[in-house]
Amino acid sequence: MEPAVLKHLLLISTLINYAIVTVWFLVFIYAHEALYRLHTRWFRLSPPDFDRIHYSAMAIYKVGVLLLNLVPLIALIIAGD
Repeated sequence: MEPAVLKHLLLISTLINYAIVTVWFLVFIYAHEALYRLHTRWFRLSPPDFDRIHYSAMAIYKVGVLLLNLVPLIALIIAGD
């Protein structure tokens, strides 16, 4: 695969993934109660456990995006074509 195509793919992938985590965060903040009620239909969770699970998952997701999308993109940009 051409480096320019790979750079473009990684850039688009990074932007999409950050959009996903941003929407997730906004839904978590502004629809917290509805989201909590939805999840407690299936799982027995206290509000602190629910918050901890979501913040941890968001952090893991962001680290994955950094390691798998953004760092390779930056490495390709530094290395040049």
